[in-house]
Amino acid sequence: MRGKYFMSLKIALAGNPNSGKTTLFNALTASAQYVGNWPGVTVEKKEGQIKGINATLVDLPGIYSLSPYSLEETIARDYIVNEKPDIIISIVDASNLERNLYLTTQIIELGIPVVVALNMMDVVQKRGDEIDICVLEKALRCTVVPISAVSLKGLETLVKKITETPGKPKPLPFSRDIERALDGIYRIIKGVEPFDKYEPRWLSVKLFERDADIYKNVPPEIRECIERAIKAAEEKYDDDSESIIINDRYEQIARLLCGIHKKACPKTSVSEKIDKIMTNRVLALPLFFVIMWGVYYFSIQIAGDITTGWMEEIIEWLSAGAETLLLAWGAPIWAVSLISGGIISGVGAVLVFVPQLIVLYFFLSILEDSGYMARVAFIMDRIFRRFGLSGKSFIPMLIGTGCTVPGIMASRTIESESDRRMTVMLTPFIPCGAKLPVFAMFTGFIFSDASWVGPSMYLVGIAMVIISGLILKRTKPFAGKNAPFVMELPDYRLPRISGTAKNVWDKTKSFIIKAGTVIFAASAVIWFFKSFSFSLEYLGEDGIGQSMLAGFGRLIAPVFSPLGFGRWPYAVASISGMAAKEMVVSVFAVLEPAGIFFTPVSAYAFMIFTLLAAPCIAAIGATRREMGSVKWTLFAVLYQTGLAYFMALLVNQAGSLLFADAERVQFIFAGAADEGHAVSLAGNPMVYIMAAAVILFVILAVIKRRKPSILGGGFNIPAEKRRGRHGGCAGCSGCGGANTRRY
Repeated sequence: MRGKYFMSLKIALAGNPNSGKTTLFNALTASAQYVGNWPGVTVEKKEGQIKGINATLVDLPGIYSLSPYSLEETIARDYIVNEKPDIIISIVDASNLERNLYLTTQIIELGIPVVVALNMMDVVQKRGDEIDICVLEKALRCTVVPISAVSLKGLETLVKKITETPGKPKPLPFSRDIERALDGIYRIIKGVEPFDKYEPRWLSVKLFERDADIYKNVPPEIRECIERAIKAAEEKYDDDSESIIINDRYEQIARLLCGIHKKACPKTSVSEKIDKIMTNRVLALPLFFVIMWGVYYFSIQIAGDITTGWMEEIIEWLSAGAETLLLAWGAPIWAVSLISGGIISGVGAVLVFVPQLIVLYFFLSILEDSGYMARVAFIMDRIFRRFGLSGKSFIPMLIGTGCTVPGIMASRTIESESDRRMTVMLTPFIPCGAKLPVFAMFTGFIFSDASWVGPSMYLVGIAMVIISGLILKRTKPFAGKNAPFVMELPDYRLPRISGTAKNVWDKTKSFIIKAGTVIFAASAVIWFFKSFSFSLEYLGEDGIGQSMLAGFGRLIAPVFSPLGFGRWPYAVASISGMAAKEMVVSVFAVLEPAGIFFTPVSAYAFMIFTLLAAPCIAAIGATRREMGSVKWTLFAVLYQTGLAYFMALLVNQAGSLLFADAERVQFIFAGAADEGHAVSLAGNPMVYIMAAAVILFVILAVIKRRKPSILGGGFNIPAEKRRGRHGGCAGCSGCGGANTRRY
């Protein structure tokens, strides 16, 4: 068998959600990883090369069991059963040992070499708990390595154990009657196709559970024999076969951990103390709003006040410089207008908000990594259920705060088809990163003294989800019982600077790339249609009223007039959000460089329309894939846009009555400097920050080529805490506990 391991190893990484699986994957593979999709589905697939050894690590979706209750569990099981990796790393949260070992005992039954990575040992030690690693190893009959993926401790030992060719593990025994039933089932199906490709133990258990994917392949002539064996056990235990296995497996784990896992005197943890306040029935929602208000206030108000002026100076300088340079080169007027007034102004209008988005992404990453966002899902589940919605729906919506596309894709974990369709339709109501520049633009120049406006978009989005749920749930296509929602609340943790920085960098990079590609191209297209007539005559800035875009804009402008933004450039900007939400800002900058005029009421109506209207083309494409139907996709787009129109109409009409004397406010975009206006960057700190960022990026790129070791140290576990039941240490004899084994 050893000769096999001189070739490239194929290793699967499996574990529960929130067990540190992604952290371990990133630590073992560093930057040598790539992301794709699992075949035939839109669930993300991550693979990477383990540093220091010739092995490919496949990060399986986070799952609680190998029963096909969800898409993730089906993907993980199919990969292990069909692809047969050389080794499986089963990552286990040592602070929740009993629940995490449930999946491990299932993995062991697959007959593939297993290495158990006992993660979060630092948390266990901090609690004062003790886990006898050597005895646990003997009980599980496979290699166990204590690690801390966050602090990189024990990873060198883990990699070493992987290369030592772990043997095939032996499954843990069930109770006598269950073993008798499993043995009888195996004798019945032994040698029967197509079951000869499966591990006998795992196959027997799955057939006993009446696993749908396996049981459907049982030939009719032997199904009756298997049913007799199963029903005999069900009558004895007075329970269904699946519950019998689940209960006995947990009893099995409880017996196994007896004497191995010694817990310190129970006391209220810091997380539990915090949760008494943060998840309180009365305080939870107000605290959520206060936190989001604080995030928006620091990101949009404070960061905006500091950085917006500097960023606008940079964009104006680039626009003026490009115009001067092109004129000096003798470029035609239309080319100068395209580069300076079209592309630079359009892209620059979006890039102005990058510093604010960086701050916003930073705070959102802190909330996510600290464990607070999991509490938000728990809080919303309690609220959603009162209105007939599934608590599982909020997880895709939570993911959608970064980008709507993966949020829509995440809805595939919902078993109920009606709940899944509803979630796909309602997820775009939650503000995503692409909508933030639009909100930042309005909150910055109209609502600068009303810091509640920005975070109110989250509350409006959630309110629309609840109201829509109430309406749709009473229709036949969306009727039905809610799927049960179970999730783990991880302990509060201090986020790692490196993890937070990587998260912020990934989101910011994605935003800038989008601005440099989609917004770049769209700005050029918008400029073309606003600069040329239907006879393709160049009109210049003064003839924009005769352009093709103006003709289209005037056609649709009356539709938006009741909403408070009936001028044709505003109507075009609102429609352009169908391509990409950031495009709204760019279109304003290209069509109205001299400035846009809004009252507070019409501005808030525009924000509501942007929030609720059909999402970008990419998100609509994801909706089409998840719905599996053009009809359902069209219904979703029409419902979203119709609701957006109605709510914007309501806000504008009611607001106009209440605030009839509200004055219009003008906002002038960067790059709209007067002709001949010289812009100096002397003393602009953003120039130095951007230059430092470029230099830092180059330095990191050079250092990255050196590929330093990413694996940290380990845990020193005294031998007296590692002795088995008979006092001996694993791998030695008669040391009396004097030695110390390093993990």
